[in-house]
Amino acid sequence: MIISIKLHATRAEIDAVCERIADFGYKVHSIEGEERVVIGAVGTGDVTACLESLEAMPQVEKAVRISAPYKFVSREFRDSKTRVRANGVDIGGDEFVMMAGPCSVENERQILESAHGVAAQGAQFLRGGAFKPRTSPYDFQGMEREGLKLLRKAQEETGLGIITEVMSDRDVEMVAEYADILQIGARNMQNFALLKELGKTSRPVMLKRGLSSTIKELLMSAEYVVAHGNPNVILCERGIRTFETATRNTCDITAIAVLNELTHLPVMLDPSHATGKRSLVPALSRAGVAIGADGLIVEVHPNPEKAMSDGAQSLSMPQFGAMMRELKPYVELWKATRVEEAVTA
Repeated sequence: MIISIKLHATRAEIDAVCERIADFGYKVHSIEGEERVVIGAVGTGDVTACLESLEAMPQVEKAVRISAPYKFVSREFRDSKTRVRANGVDIGGDEFVMMAGPCSVENERQILESAHGVAAQGAQFLRGGAFKPRTSPYDFQGMEREGLKLLRKAQEETGLGIITEVMSDRDVEMVAEYADILQIGARNMQNFALLKELGKTSRPVMLKRGLSSTIKELLMSAEYVVAHGNPNVILCERGIRTFETATRNTCDITAIAVLNELTHLPVMLDPSHATGKRSLVPALSRAGVAIGADGLIVEVHPNPEKAMSDGAQSLSMPQFGAMMRELKPYVELWKATRVEEAVTA
């Protein structure tokens, strides 16, 4: 359920509504703006009786049932876009966000060169895996804590925000010490123990769509994190598995538009994993901007041919610079559209 409180309601009146909701066996979740308070209620109580009781309270403007199975992340719960703030940047706000860097942290020289290179081209975040989930147990698995320390050094030298993957609920606290955004990879999208633990942290979470997951399943996974206490969730379309073999995955570009209709959470696009081919990354990046993504997360490496993972889909520094220049007119139009939407909202 969503309960909208009338303007200028007192704290006592708001608390009375929360108590009434709790009396019916529902969990209370509120969003408080400068003037208006919206309360979400989740549970298995008598919906009809609860709604009737709430609508009878003079301080309640409107009480409605949420039809979507994902409650807190639904547009029915919150119509305006959520802004997730990380390292001074609002993701989902008025600025198009670029996250870039190598698939894996390989050594100090590589990650520092990557950080300085993408920062010079306008990226706001450095991506780089310290823990790497690999299909083969014999492939490079990442530098783990030492990799996190190198990411911290790169941040100290460049000021970039850090986004890196966490693979286990046991590692959330450790990775959160070093990262501004905790990335959940496609293979872990439905790792519910991990999602619950992420709900306990204050760090923003970027949740990548699973290899064969539906949009509904992605939103339900986001609901796990939000329902357990962390509202700072970012969604990411990174391609899904289909019968097509011309690309590494099949980019469901329409998922970005669909997600923008269904949820208030920010939506990113990963064109690198979606295609698996560096030659296709710039074109798909332009499409992502045009269709309304809040940002991109792109793999960039100082020497892709020698990368320890995902070299075929990684841009070189000159290629990344060229792509950033190509994106400028698209991003300007994106910004103008955001301003227009804000005015008409």
